[in-house]
Amino acid sequence: MDALAGGLALVPDLSTTHCLARWPVFAPAVVAAGVRAIFALPLQVGAIRLGVLDLYRAEPGDLHQEQLLDALTLADTACALLLDGTGHGAPQAPGRILEPAGLQHPEVHQATGMISVQLGLSAALALVRLRAYAYVNDRRLRDVARDVVARRLRFDPEGSDDSGRSDGD
Repeated sequence: MDALAGGLALVPDLSTTHCLARWPVFAPAVVAAGVRAIFALPLQVGAIRLGVLDLYRAEPGDLHQEQLLDALTLADTACALLLDGTGHGAPQAPGRILEPAGLQHPEVHQATGMISVQLGLSAALALVRLRAYAYVNDRRLRDVARDVVARRLRFDPEGSDDSGRSDGD
């Protein structure tokens, strides 16, 4: 919960008096199970929080800088897989190329914010709508996002089963 609410939660030794006082049920239970350190990384894309990646270690100690960078890369990869739907074992459609979740494309974040306002949705649901529109229309996510940002595509809250409408609609 700490990582989901406030960012990284890096606990190098769960057996300290501070940890035992902070988590009076959790800390003793995991220490008894052989866990001495926990590192919780939020799975987040911009303002969208998908969950937390928890890493456990049997020995106490901090993560070295390279280990932390590897863990952050793993968390980013998990986000991309969750958003692409490949983490569910879903088969990839023939001829369909999966693309990154938009982590390096600021227009995806901008379009998500615009759709959030247009539809009165949370950022997470707005991103789902953006990705769904791209999928249904067999378009790349960042191309659809560019159209939203350029105001060539608007998501209409009045639309019944249509996710968005173009200027030409």
